[in-house]
Amino acid sequence: MKAYVFPGQGAQYVGMGKDLYEANSEARKMFDTANEILGFKITDLMFDGTADDLKQTKVTQPAIFLHSTILAKVLGTKFTPDMVAGHSLGEFSALVAAGAMNFEDGVKLVSQRAQAMQKACELESSTMAAIIGLDDATVEAVCNEIDGVVPANYNCPGQLVISGSIAGIDAACAALTEKGAKRALKLQVSGAFHSPFMEPARAQLAKAIEQTAFNKPVCPVYQNVVAKAVTDPEEIKRNLVAQLTAPVRWTQTVLNMIADGVTEFTEVGPGAVLQGLIRKTNNTMTLSGISKLEDIA
Repeated sequence: MKAYVFPGQGAQYVGMGKDLYEANSEARKMFDTANEILGFKITDLMFDGTADDLKQTKVTQPAIFLHSTILAKVLGTKFTPDMVAGHSLGEFSALVAAGAMNFEDGVKLVSQRAQAMQKACELESSTMAAIIGLDDATVEAVCNEIDGVVPANYNCPGQLVISGSIAGIDAACAALTEKGAKRALKLQVSGAFHSPFMEPARAQLAKAIEQTAFNKPVCPVYQNVVAKAVTDPEEIKRNLVAQLTAPVRWTQTVLNMIADGVTEFTEVGPGAVLQGLIRKTNNTMTLSGISKLEDIA
């Protein structure tokens, strides 16, 4: 069985998607549609902008979403998923690729999500840190002891990202280093994603999701919040809303997909981050990536 997975924020790079735009008429039409919906030429920033341009949340999230969903569309009949999943933002790409919502609605929701998260980040100072080399239970125990710090991204065994207040994250990093973490690395992010700090964004996005039409996907979507297969549109919507303040259970998602029969994972979108995380979770899987037009051939 084959799964397609879609990357989240952080996988962006200057020049992403340019080959698709120049060589494929369907891709060009989708990029142009996105420019109209967003109200600015995101293609200029993706193709010829700077790394700093692409780091702005309101640009990063739509850029990765566009690159991933347009690649999946250009794959055409070669896109044959038995199941799909996406990491954080990538869940929106997975849902569009699997037909749970249309491309235009996906662009709108991702844009609204990015702006709502940016606004939430500006309300209160917060941050994230990657904890390397400890088991999840140890990290969870320390988070429970420090007010305002929660597990945010279960990326793979031995790599858990935590979210919270700046003081809380500093305290947690110190405590986890004492407990033997190989690294406790504060991340260059604008705020504490996947934590209660994102509650204002969650409330804002909930309204937008409620007003969006969702369909039954062509295959099960393994959602971040529950780490298991979902096909019911109403459940998909609930999980998508909850995702902003809940942890991304990527490790659990990958393990559940494998338990359900997957032997092959293809990452669709910029970079190869998810392939690396899957390899660290189970090194017997067949892995591949599609990030450029030439990869499709």
